[in-house]
Amino acid sequence: MKKLLYLTILLSVILSTQGMAQERSVFSKGEKAPNVHHTGDVWLYHVSDADDTFNYNVAQAVFAPGAKLDWHMHPGGQQLLITEGTGFYQERDKPVQIVQQGDVVKCLPGVEHWHAATPETGVTYLAITGNQPTQWLERVREEEFNSIEVPAIRSENVEQEIKNLSKEKWQWMADKNVDSLEALFHEKAEFVHMGGSWGTDRELSIIESGGIWYKKADIHEVSVNIIDNTAILLNRIDLLAEVGGNEVTNPFEVTEVYIKQNGSWKLGSLSFTRLMSRPEE
Repeated sequence: MKKLLYLTILLSVILSTQGMAQERSVFSKGEKAPNVHHTGDVWLYHVSDADDTFNYNVAQAVFAPGAKLDWHMHPGGQQLLITEGTGFYQERDKPVQIVQQGDVVKCLPGVEHWHAATPETGVTYLAITGNQPTQWLERVREEEFNSIEVPAIRSENVEQEIKNLSKEKWQWMADKNVDSLEALFHEKAEFVHMGGSWGTDRELSIIESGGIWYKKADIHEVSVNIIDNTAILLNRIDLLAEVGGNEVTNPFEVTEVYIKQNGSWKLGSLSFTRLMSRPEE
């Protein structure tokens, strides 16, 4: 238990000092997990596996909005270090807890529980789990999940939510995940590129066909300004893209406008302005 406590403290310090200094995650996003014991999209990255000295596993889990685990329990216990976003945690016969970046959740051995993103926000955490097989139970009922009330989030957390959503969007564009992008893009959104401007349907078609393949966005600076139900995000990025079969890298100032609609953020505008020099120069 002492070794587990030391690891928890160490990870907390690393995340608190490094996480605020950069927008990119410390660890790889990992692989999308098959929907066996969860619903929605979840990515897993195994940071450290148990061995003869350390009898626990460390993994990072990235939940898309609406993703949730089934009820389960850990015979050896588990600790969750919330590194990004907002999510839910509930133990059997207890109220649902709202968890956010910086929270630490202790799942005691043998206690049945579930955890998830909220319907509107993703969540990322590091899980430190005793080296005994998880015991999976029944699914979380969809109607109960959707009825959970999320309290108003402070302004700084809204800004982080928008930053997380924007970063997730770049990954969806790289993966050509048009289903997730279609849910994010407002039907009247405008997309402004160096070669012209167009609406949502054409942007989705271009992404799906590979006419423009947003392979990788290296994010250097991010700022968010919240105005009522509108969020304006500025990105300074290096974008690796494939356009018409040719791979190019350009520095951009990207402006993203998000609108809160029926409780969800929708992307209303995305515009690229090419910079004369790279962000780090």
